[in-house]
Amino acid sequence: MATRTWDPWITTPVSADVLRGALDLEHTEHGVLPHRLPAWARAQAGEGQLAMAEAEPSGVRLVVRTAATAVELDTRRTKRVYLGAPARPDGRYDLLVDGRLAGTATVPGGNTLTIDPASGNAETQAGPAGTVAFAGLPGGMKDVEIWLPHNEMTELIALRGNAPFEPVPDRGRPVWLHHGSSISQGSNAEGPTATWPALAARSRGLELINLGFGGSALLDPFTARTLRDTPADLISLKIGINLVNADLMRLRAFTPAVHGFLDTIREGHPGTPLLVVSPLYCPIHEDTPGPGAFDTEALRAGRLSFRATGDPAERAGGKLTLNVVRDELARIVRQRATVDPNLHYLDGRELYGAADFAELPLPDQLHPDPATHRRIAERFAGAIPAVRSR
Repeated sequence: MATRTWDPWITTPVSADVLRGALDLEHTEHGVLPHRLPAWARAQAGEGQLAMAEAEPSGVRLVVRTAATAVELDTRRTKRVYLGAPARPDGRYDLLVDGRLAGTATVPGGNTLTIDPASGNAETQAGPAGTVAFAGLPGGMKDVEIWLPHNEMTELIALRGNAPFEPVPDRGRPVWLHHGSSISQGSNAEGPTATWPALAARSRGLELINLGFGGSALLDPFTARTLRDTPADLISLKIGINLVNADLMRLRAFTPAVHGFLDTIREGHPGTPLLVVSPLYCPIHEDTPGPGAFDTEALRAGRLSFRATGDPAERAGGKLTLNVVRDELARIVRQRATVDPNLHYLDGRELYGAADFAELPLPDQLHPDPATHRRIAERFAGAIPAVRSR
């Protein structure tokens, strides 16, 4: 861990009153592990991909008020490594002071989760905790936020500063509850405040709860119940890409599943503005069904890339493609909006379409690059319904 040179140091327990964006805290041997699904929902998941994704704290941040000029956070990360693919960048911690980015850092050590893309086998190797240190903060009382990595599981062990910390009172800002895929979680973003939901939330003055789960936006009933039970002033659902690349269901099952997902959310949020967002433009799946797969030729060349393996002719039998999903989501929202005026639809190609792909292609054929995250955020911020402050 880093050597401390400031004295005295004051340690503050990491608890729910200084943490935003997490729905549950799991107490571990050394600290706490933030989760973006409650324990009862995790118990129903039964699948490793979702377990990994929801424990990666996209949108989760420590928020305190303090006069400290130096802050440290002891953490133990779990970093993913894909055999045969280029090394993933270290997860980034972003420091905001009074809402402005004031520093970034990474943490050494930690656990390593090695995944074999060919077989799906995974193995975890334990490693030591590390320390994220920020110094040279301005004096005087200020709001300090540490945004946790959006792409690494992060066990929080100790939070220290050279002045006391106190929780930040509720600012009364509208709470935005978002659910989506790895693109919403932040794949390929530069850091946790640079994912498109984080950027859009800051642009519109919203308190973000990001339930973007890599590979796992699958209309799961436990996710719908989690959305139902989480207080929110705005809800958005980005539906489709994972259902296509997982080849999870046919159109006959998709339609009632979407209705059921929306019905469940409306049980807890009968009048909350609810925006259904269809998939962004993604050429490999526009008219070709899943399942999606790693591109083995790209892996042999040391690149991570994806391809669609389905047969376009199978659309006649009800297989889903992005265009099929968009058409059906638009129809479902039109039908329901006749009795639900707070339900809205946004075609994902308005956020990222064919012209955008020509200018800013998807590096791995599936996920946007940092510049595209910024473009999606700007367009989404301009498209969402107006929400009043609480």
